[in-house]
Amino acid sequence: MEIEIATIGGYEEVGRQMTAVRAGDDVVVFDMGLNLSKVLIHDNVETERMHSLDLIDMGAIPDDRVMSELEGDVQAIVPTHGHLDHIGAISKLAHRYDAPVVATPFTIELVKQEFESEQKFGSENDLVKMEAGGTMSIGDSGVELEFVNVTHSIIDAINPVLHTPEGSIVYGLDKRMDHTPVIGDPIDMKRFREIGREDNGVLCYIEDCTNAGKKGRTPSESVARRHLKDALYSMEDYDGGIVATTFSSHIARVSSLVEFAKDIGRQPVLLGRSMEKYSGTAERLDFVDFPEDLGMFGHRKSVDRTFKRIMNEGKEDYLPVVTGHQGEPRAMLTRMARGQTPYELDAGDKVVFSARVIPEPTNEGQRYQAETLLGMQGARIYDDIHVSGHLNKEGHYEMLDALQPQHVIPAHQDMSGFSDYVNLCEDEGYKVGRDLHVTRNGNLIQIVE
Repeated sequence: MEIEIATIGGYEEVGRQMTAVRAGDDVVVFDMGLNLSKVLIHDNVETERMHSLDLIDMGAIPDDRVMSELEGDVQAIVPTHGHLDHIGAISKLAHRYDAPVVATPFTIELVKQEFESEQKFGSENDLVKMEAGGTMSIGDSGVELEFVNVTHSIIDAINPVLHTPEGSIVYGLDKRMDHTPVIGDPIDMKRFREIGREDNGVLCYIEDCTNAGKKGRTPSESVARRHLKDALYSMEDYDGGIVATTFSSHIARVSSLVEFAKDIGRQPVLLGRSMEKYSGTAERLDFVDFPEDLGMFGHRKSVDRTFKRIMNEGKEDYLPVVTGHQGEPRAMLTRMARGQTPYELDAGDKVVFSARVIPEPTNEGQRYQAETLLGMQGARIYDDIHVSGHLNKEGHYEMLDALQPQHVIPAHQDMSGFSDYVNLCEDEGYKVGRDLHVTRNGNLIQIVE
């Protein structure tokens, strides 16, 4: 059976992930993501109103025109998890393919919301839920899709595996090896080891190499939880304002913030559109059990009314959890830093960043500006209370050892970002140009002729 892989997006940047695998006459697409930094550098861009070709020209979504060179029919579109760099282009591109979107329940719900907010294109793609551990047939040639549970900085993440007569294709974006997660099951390393040793083994492994240059292993979310608990408990006697920010999609972290706010005698409240979207969806699907009195407000007017109430009743009684950890211009924390909300920051007030800056120039510049503005108001910054959602060097080594793939394709980076992972693979006996394929967006790689 011919096996061909199209590296469409995410092979020249961190963002707009999209990869297609052709097995015989059947094609499966993994991810359709947005490169958010290409959007944020423009003022007041509303992607839901824009044409896909304009977004492609901006470098914001994958240029999927290479798909016309794949001889086969798309049988499924498979997003690995609900981050926008994996699902943010799905409402712009999925309608071009007569195929269902297959994903885990939380991811499917977020994809559904992407379709509902889209104002330019209509979509008739079926939405099919499949749990981690589930399988489904692809076409009529004995190809099977399997979801393997992984842990990441968003719940309900999987690595899809395409089982073919020539061996398995493992699409390894994005994960960390968390054996003690705060929400959900541990990464299923047992299944990865089985896949590496069954039938024809792993034909090809496509891997996110974001942290491949960092030594050791990525800590568990339970480590970040302990760090966050220590930081917030140290503020228990502070009688001024405490504000926290984290990734809206990081439900485990938001859950910890809510719990620890209660522990130190403060009422947590979630503020910002994406904060309301992700946490509301997680609660509705029973992934998390928030307190009944937890307020979630996304609309600007509702947020400002909440800020006024906090100021009237006393900042010392509340802990707002807000959007804006990357310094995004329209996010809540950035507006607070600029004095554009009714919430007034005083000297000595605490701002807890339970997130790291995404290593990209736009984010780094915006975050620097936000922290500077907060500091000018006298805020005390608690930074980096976080663990990454991506594998460090030893995690990558363990995955290669578990899967023992015949071919490896680095992804989720630019060319300089591939280098550490390439070095690691070469140390394990792979060779660039032979079985280690360093590629770019828009390329086709023939794995089996």
